[in-house]
Amino acid sequence: MKKNNPDPGFSDYDQATYRQYQRLTDQMRPNADEYQHQKQMLGDAFYPTADTMLHGSHKPTKEAVDRMVNDLDVQSSRRKAYSRRRTYNPDVDIDFINERNMRFNKKIERYYGKYTAEIKQNLERGTAV
Repeated sequence: MKKNNPDPGFSDYDQATYRQYQRLTDQMRPNADEYQHQKQMLGDAFYPTADTMLHGSHKPTKEAVDRMVNDLDVQSSRRKAYSRRRTYNPDVDIDFINERNMRFNKKIERYYGKYTAEIKQNLERGTAV
């Protein structure tokens, strides 16, 4: 019997965004007391209709803002843990004109470097034919 894999991996950005949204909303726990308090404060405007004007009727509490800031800090720290800055070596010969060209040159060197090593050495010495 095969296990059901709950993590399908990356398929596209929409799915990744949806999965992150689901994960973040699953972590949130509703506060029943706060819910009842807002329901009493807003009265009939708590369940809006097409004619209800909601602009300016909601003011978040200090605790809710602090909770959101803490959640955003946790997300930011997780994001920093997954990405790292590539080290730059100033002693390496510059044989590129921009970042994209640098990656292309590295790829070419990986595949054809062993075939072109002698030609490069001759060009550096000035004895190329």
